[in-house]
Amino acid sequence: MNSFNLYRATGQADLPLITANPNLHKKELYEPSPGLQAAVNVALALGQPLLLTGEPGTGKTELANHLAYFFKLGEPLIFNAQTSSVVRDLFYRYDALAHFQFAQTQKEPLTNELVEQKFIRYEALGEAIRGGARRVVLIDEIDKAPRDLPNDVLARIEALEFDVPEIDRKWPKPAPEQRPLIVITSNSEKNLPDAFLRRVVFYHIPFPDAATLLRIVSKKVEGYDEADLKKVIAHFEAIRDEKKLRLRKKPATAELLQWAFLLKKIDFPVDKLGNLDALSNAELSKLLLSYSVLAKSKEDIKVLEDWL
Repeated sequence: MNSFNLYRATGQADLPLITANPNLHKKELYEPSPGLQAAVNVALALGQPLLLTGEPGTGKTELANHLAYFFKLGEPLIFNAQTSSVVRDLFYRYDALAHFQFAQTQKEPLTNELVEQKFIRYEALGEAIRGGARRVVLIDEIDKAPRDLPNDVLARIEALEFDVPEIDRKWPKPAPEQRPLIVITSNSEKNLPDAFLRRVVFYHIPFPDAATLLRIVSKKVEGYDEADLKKVIAHFEAIRDEKKLRLRKKPATAELLQWAFLLKKIDFPVDKLGNLDALSNAELSKLLLSYSVLAKSKEDIKVLEDWL
């Protein structure tokens, strides 16, 4: 049974094995633009962090995964910035409450080694410094953090050493050949400090043009010929066109990949996307339902309904 029509209001059914797009996050299929490749090489030459901006879904986070794959550095170490983040959180977290509660049950003082084992958790940058091997470190969505964090982060990245006073330990700066490759992303939700921007290599990932989208989707979504895929991309670009539609949140490359995969999975006749009048009522209904991948608010869904 087609999984698109599996769930109904009445009766029961066995849930089949449902697989996501196996190519979606394949690191070797990442498509860096020439400009992005140049920015990476500049960051490597200077030993500076690479700051990436761009629409959500344009591949900022995926670049870190791709670089780790390309340079054979294992999985990237990831720090997700939060509104409550402080600079220490990039290096380690200390569970003071659990330490206190555990200590109440012990007759002898805890050794630093036991405290480290039980109550210290090393985070992305700390793990990269102490791990003894070169790694990719991703500091994701730094614009979500408090305003003073970016400057604090850069000062600590330049030093690349940190203390853990709870166990009276200092982790020294790693050797040059073990220096991590640092990628920082921002969705530009707020301006970053000038002092921070002066000490990073900056690159803004523009939204891909139609030719680039064609290359990306052809790599990551199987089963399309070029003619049909061009129609999928043209329809997608029409949805993003501010002169035609004014969506509150325009879909990005990530949504396009999922939408193209869905259209193939539900056997939608994409050859008709260039002539919507040729769609039957059932096909029109399918297309409208598929827009839940592209539109993420009731207002945007209504815009697309009216457009159809």
